Parts: sequence; C-alpha cells; structure tokens
Amino acid sequence: MFTYFYHQKIRKAVAMFGTMFNNINIVRQNAAGNTINQIRVPLAYAPREKYLARIQADPDLRAGQRVALKLPRLSFEIAGIQYDPSRKVPKLNRFAVQKKGQTNRDIRGSLYSPVPYIINFQLNAFTKNQDDALQIVEQIIPYFTPQYTLTIKPFAEYPTIKEDVPITIQGVSFQDDFEGPLEQRRTIIYTLDFTMSINFYGPIIESGLINRATGNIEFAGDSASAPNAIVQRTIVTPDPASASPDETFGFTVETTEQFVEDLAELGKYVKPGYVNSDYVEDKTVK
Repeated sequence: MFTYFYHQKIRKAVAMFGTMFNNINIVRQNAAGNTINQIRVPLAYAPREKYLARIQADPDLRAGQRVALKLPRLSFEIAGIQYDPSRKVPKLNRFAVQKKGQTNRDIRGSLYSPVPYIINFQLNAFTKNQDDALQIVEQIIPYFTPQYTLTIKPFAEYPTIKEDVPITIQGVSFQDDFEGPLEQRRTIIYTLDFTMSINFYGPIIESGLINRATGNIEFAGDSASAPNAIVQRTIVTPDPASASPDETFGFTVETTEQFVEDLAELGKYVKPGYVNSDYVEDKTVK
C-alpha cells in the first residue's frame, strides 16, 4: 500500500474534456444575411468567478487597470469528484496487461479492479449578445443524447489498452445581467453541467513472462542408503521461443535422464521435501 504511482487520470480527463470544445466558431452576419466574419471561440481552464472579474474590468488602457476580456469566450473547470457505487465491481478481481520491454521481450503486469468515480465538469460560455450564446450552445447539445462516449488510453506505458469514458450532460442554465447601470458591461453566461464516469487504477505489478519450465522427477532405487536413483529432467519451452501469450504457439519438450548414486548428488536435481521416494511406486523408468 502507498507505493508511488501516477497514471495521470485526472489530468487526462481535463485535457479530454477541453478538447471536445476547442473548435467552436460563431458567425457574424449583416442585415442582408451575408457573413461578415467567423470567430473561433477561445477556450481556457479557469474558474467562472475569475472570468467574470476580468470581463467586468475597465476596458480602457489606463494606468493600473487591467484590460477587460473580449467576448465571446469559453471556460471550464472541475466542479467536484464523487464516488460512483453503481459501477462498483469486486475489488479483488485482477486484470492482466502486457507490453514490450527494452529488449523486445514481453513484460506482463497485473492490477486490481478500478475504483469508479464521477468527475463533475462545468462549461461556461460568456458572450455579450444572445445570438452568440445560442450559436455556441446549439453546437454542443446535439452531440449529447444525453451521453457522449470517448475512448482513451489509460496507461501511457501500455498503449494497446483502451477504455471508454462516457460524458453525460446534466442541464443548461443561463444568466443575463442586462439590468444595471448604463455604464455596466452586459454579459450573458450559459452554464452547461456535465458528468464524466471515470475509473481510477492502483499500481501495476509487473513481472516477466514464464518462457521456460523445468521439472525433475525422481525414480528411487531399492535402498535408501544407495538409491541408484534416476532423475528425469523435463524442460518445456514455447515454439517459437518469441511467441507471446496472445499468439498461437506450440511447445518443445526436452527430456534427459541422470543416474545418481549418492543422496547428496540427488539434491542438485531435486529440492528436499519436493519429491519423496515414498510416493514413487514404479521403480523403473518408463
């Protein structure tokens, strides 16, 4: 427990959420319906209150004053993280993962079941007129019915593993501070609330693949003091030797026999307690 690991799941979730809304445009038209210009709406990760403070700043370039932000703009932030018991799975389930090592040999790893959580995101659209805001909103909500699923690679070191991440829209609200002093700048804010279902994984325990198995079998003699034992050694390797667990492969079996007259020599082949001559009924080699 508390072994260092960092899968960057929250960082990836923020980047993934922001990428969905980084190519939204609005079109300005004249009275005849002709397009005057097209504006790509800037997007940034920032709290709503900070953006409101910048928008309401003095637009004049006077000493000591901050310049007000130009509208329209988009901002998003994490509103909260909470556990999702509806997606809970047995915590002792283990999953196997695999990758290529530096010597191009397969390295296998295992990890326990992920912990399901929900990340709440809030997307804010700041505009100075209603038409700009409606253009932004209508370019977003048709894709959520109410769920939109993205596919990510949760582990950078295991690029073949993919995971689906559903994002669900919860609702849309708006605020218009049109009422106020004449000199006050009008700001229309549309707020879209989303939930992202994500899994958090613990550390990955890595180990090399077993590509060679050796078995020793003792055929004891008639006397315990002079057994004249025969140790049969069987070595099993995959065929081809470079095969991975997901491929179709066979086995190469190599069997050798060694006569042992001394009990001390027998220990080189068979570990004490692993093979006992009392359990061997057939005294001959078949």
